[in-house]
Amino acid sequence: MKIFHRSLLVGLVFAMGCQAEEETIPGGSAGTTAREKFAEARLQMVATQLQGRGRNITNEQVLAAMGRVPRHELVPEGIRDLAYGDHPLPIGHGQTISQPYIVAFMTQALEPQSAHRVLEVGTGSGYQAAVLAELVKEVYTIEIVEPLGRRAQTDLARLGCTNVFVRIGDGYEGWPEKAPFDAVIVTCSPDHIPRPLIDQLANGGQMIIPVGNTWRGQNLMLLRKEGTEVIRKSVLPVRFVPMTGKAEE
Repeated sequence: MKIFHRSLLVGLVFAMGCQAEEETIPGGSAGTTAREKFAEARLQMVATQLQGRGRNITNEQVLAAMGRVPRHELVPEGIRDLAYGDHPLPIGHGQTISQPYIVAFMTQALEPQSAHRVLEVGTGSGYQAAVLAELVKEVYTIEIVEPLGRRAQTDLARLGCTNVFVRIGDGYEGWPEKAPFDAVIVTCSPDHIPRPLIDQLANGGQMIIPVGNTWRGQNLMLLRKEGTEVIRKSVLPVRFVPMTGKAEE
C-alpha cells in the first residue's frame, strides 16, 4: 500500500484544474498553521479512508487528486474543521457533500483520462467537480438549486478551476449541446436512469449513478455504453439525496 508522506501533501499544488489553496488563505504564521493543519487532514483522509481498512481506492491519480483538492474550501465555513472526516456534511438547502470515500469510489469507477469530457449532475458544493477537474480535460456540471450552484460557481472560480463549467438547471435533461461525454457522474438519486443522460454518453463511455429511493434503498449503478447496448452493473449500496425536478414526474 502506497502512503502519501506529509511533506508531499503540504507542498502540493494543483497540476490541471485548480490553483493551490495557498492563494486563498492569508499569509503569516497563522495562515501557515492553517495550511499545514488541513494538509495533514488530507494526508490522514487519503491514508485511512481511501487506502486503509481494506478500502479499494487504488488509482494513484485519483488518490493524488483527493490529496490535492482543498475540500475545506468547498464546504460552509462553520464546518471546515469537519471537512476531512469520514462522513457526509450538510451544505445547505437540504443537500449534502458525500463522504470522501464515495467521491473517490465514484471517480475511480469512471476510469478518468486526461482527454475526457465529463458531465456531472448535481454540483452541490463543487467538490466532486474540483476532483474531476484535476483528472480530465473538461467538467460540465449542473445544479438545480440555484443558490448552491451560484456558490459552487464562485468557489470553483476562486480556486482557479478554469476547466469546470457550471449550469443552473434540471440535470435530468443533461447538457445536450455539449454532448457527447466520455463519462457521466450523477450525485443525486432518481428512481430510474434518465434516458437523456444515456443518449449523451459517448460510445464506450461510462456513467455512475445512484438509483432508487429512501424507502426501497439505493444502489450505485455503473453503466458502459457499447453501441446500442448499455451494460449495467450494481456496484455499491448507497444513500444519496433524491433527484428533483423532472425526475419526480
